[in-house]
Amino acid sequence: MTRSKARTYRRTYPISWEQLHRDARALSWRLNEKGPWQGIVAITRGGLVPAAIIARELEIRLVDTICIASYVGRNQGQIEVLKSVAGDGDGWLLVDDLVDTGKTARIVREMVPKAHFATIYAKPAGRPLVDTFMTEVSQDTWILFPWDSEIQFVQPIAERLHQEGA
Repeated sequence: MTRSKARTYRRTYPISWEQLHRDARALSWRLNEKGPWQGIVAITRGGLVPAAIIARELEIRLVDTICIASYVGRNQGQIEVLKSVAGDGDGWLLVDDLVDTGKTARIVREMVPKAHFATIYAKPAGRPLVDTFMTEVSQDTWILFPWDSEIQFVQPIAERLHQEGA
């Protein structure tokens, strides 16, 4: 990671499967009031799990995807559209896990400008591009989603400091 990237993410916000499920259900409550919806378009890959939970909660059976590649590890690179959808999004719910810088959101907004865009988490730079979100996090926070992590042993602080010679 470059020095500038190291400064970009000063915090980490780990999300458990349980928390993600609770947050997606809470977002579903907000979205239920704004429907009815013809279907859901999930932005892959991060939007797949939230879209599945929201589809279940709102009893939406029609689910499609817009496939975007933009991140390599923690670095956002060139955005590549791998698959689009037909139409302008009218009556559709567009779902992603997170809006970060807004680069992906801008591209997807152009593709389906009439869709209602919802994310579970939103950072300040991308927040104006979504219609509904659940939780705002700071721009310098890396959200660690459960599909990107695993549980492992961590040494106690005192032991780590002793090993580092502090």
